[in-house]
Amino acid sequence: MSRILVIEDEFAMRHALEDLLTSQGHRVITAADGAIGLERARTERPDLVLLDVMLPKVDGFTLAAELRKTGCKVPILLLTARGGVDDRVTGLDAGADDYLAKPFDPQELLARVRALLRRVERAGALVERVRLGEVDVDFIRQTARRGVETLHLTPKEFAMLRMLVEARGGVVTREQFLDAIWGYNAFPTTRTVDTHMAGLRAKVEEDPAQPRHLLTVHGTGYRLVGDSRPGEAGGEGERVDGA
Repeated sequence: MSRILVIEDEFAMRHALEDLLTSQGHRVITAADGAIGLERARTERPDLVLLDVMLPKVDGFTLAAELRKTGCKVPILLLTARGGVDDRVTGLDAGADDYLAKPFDPQELLARVRALLRRVERAGALVERVRLGEVDVDFIRQTARRGVETLHLTPKEFAMLRMLVEARGGVVTREQFLDAIWGYNAFPTTRTVDTHMAGLRAKVEEDPAQPRHLLTVHGTGYRLVGDSRPGEAGGEGERVDGA
């Protein structure tokens, strides 16, 4: 269960957000002004902050900046009727991770909440290295080698491979790749994921046409079968088509 702090001065909006998030299984903490919100963000240790910009006592931009100054890394999603470019830039520069203008669709809000919470989960389960057959991948240095040969993976290929490793044998859907790596503003398609996966296979698989590690789960996404090391991806699992 995730702990979400909602800082919103409008009573109706605050309680609507509380009901929506509670219906999804989250524990919700609320605050009606910026001063109380800042204190609760520091003491309650939420997993995510939903933050209105136009707040009494301490506005949302200032609150976000204050949290970042103290080293708080909790994801912040700004909610505001002020949707101009300058306001978005100000909010992101202050330390917010995402920005949603009012009025918004509840399903879009929930999608953004899920995406931000997935980042928290991945940050808590980061792996440093993985070995795929003869290929060694170092996520810290962003390097990949097959013996003495250097493999030139793109940043998106490293990110896709890392998501697969951190899924520990589970399936990563095409939509999850799109949300986490391309984001909301790029408008890519699921074919984009397939194209990048084909490029990644060409670099790390011994036979890209018959992959042993980067396997397709048809109609859904991809999963990884890797060589076991402590704290890394598991060994051989159930057989899945790699075509």
